[in-house]
Amino acid sequence: MNKAQLIEKLAQKINLPKNQTELVLDATIEIIQKAVSKGDEVKLVGFGTFSRLSKKPRTGRNPKTGATVQIPGVKVPRFKPGKEFKDLC
Repeated sequence: MNKAQLIEKLAQKINLPKNQTELVLDATIEIIQKAVSKGDEVKLVGFGTFSRLSKKPRTGRNPKTGATVQIPGVKVPRFKPGKEFKDLC
């Protein structure tokens, strides 16, 4: 399912026009992204938790040359599904 299909199903479910539904979905995604980028967790009970994971710098290897390279630390978004969501799958 892509974003357009999600908007269509959501609009049918809540009886809103597609353009208003898209605004609500975009605002929700933006709020979650900003909160996670600041380091906050967003917990949606029954669905899951959005958080930020910090990966430490490490040493890697270039597979072509065999030379060692330093891989810098990064911060990446993470989603952990909730129990109810896991049970549906």
